[in-house]
Amino acid sequence: MDDPKKVCIIGSGNWGSAVAKIIGANAARNPKFDSTVKMWVFEETVKGRKLSEIINTDHENVKYLPGHKLPTNVLAVPDLVAAAGEADVLVFVVPHQFIGNVCDTIKGKIKKDVLGVSLIKGVDVGSDGLKLISDIIHETLGIAVAVLMGANIANEVADEKFCETTIGCKNKEHGALLKELMENQNFRVTVVQESNVVEICGALKNVVAVGAGFCDGLGFGDNTKAAVIRLGLMEMIAFARIFCTPGPVSTATFLESCGVADLITTCYGGRNQRVAKAFVTTGKSIEELEKEMLNGQKLQGPATAAEVYYILQHKKLLDKFPLFTAIYQICYQGHPVSQFISCLQNHPEHK
Repeated sequence: MDDPKKVCIIGSGNWGSAVAKIIGANAARNPKFDSTVKMWVFEETVKGRKLSEIINTDHENVKYLPGHKLPTNVLAVPDLVAAAGEADVLVFVVPHQFIGNVCDTIKGKIKKDVLGVSLIKGVDVGSDGLKLISDIIHETLGIAVAVLMGANIANEVADEKFCETTIGCKNKEHGALLKELMENQNFRVTVVQESNVVEICGALKNVVAVGAGFCDGLGFGDNTKAAVIRLGLMEMIAFARIFCTPGPVSTATFLESCGVADLITTCYGGRNQRVAKAFVTTGKSIEELEKEMLNGQKLQGPATAAEVYYILQHKKLLDKFPLFTAIYQICYQGHPVSQFISCLQNHPEHK
């Protein structure tokens, strides 16, 4: 039998800590994996103590996932290279704004055949337009990268409430290994091969959720919000069909947890929806609300909306994506949020 595979989780925020509960428990009982799971922690001081020391002593991430015990075999490591250097599987779960620095730090300092899996929901803008986070990791580190996306609000996963998720992985063996690492009775994994579509879903649903939050702030009700979700899904599919080339983009992938399920849960319960609603009701800026409401977590929706806007502008396609465009303009260009309804009324889907 092969040596047990060593796992490192890169990131220890809300979602990273929730996933560490699952991975830690699975690694402890599955002989395919080394029982010690390293978790890179961006070192902070919380009430006079180092966060890594609190996690290793009290087995709780008191800042980002309070009230949940982490398995005792999850070891917090504040040095990124020390955490990742020996790993056979790297689980990337940092805000998408930080992935470039993370990859640059560990480049040339990890095993050649390490398998990466990205749980990061976002896209970047490259010289040719769209850049997936998995592409950034693959190109910088030269490793195979799968993705995991789904209707997975971190606190509910940590509470062990039943949910589904989707792993996108072109290599079937890698997909099967990651399923063993990530799945348990209450966190059910489906593996599909259209990994770029899975990842696009994870990024774009945060943009739609900002629109759903605008609806809530404006008091439009559930019928209007359902329309935002449907029109948003149509724009997600259209965007994927333009940018996920070459390769198939099957409607079936949008019916997995990474697609319609993640879109619904984010539009009803995620941080993007909550902050966008407060943006309407308080008149404060997105930046102010992020600081006030998220306890150090990062907001992905508006940043992704900006990246998508620049890509669509570059391709002269803004008029085909009125929902994405309106969300960007309201967040960043001072367009009145009251205009949001007209982008729904005049959507090309209704022509």
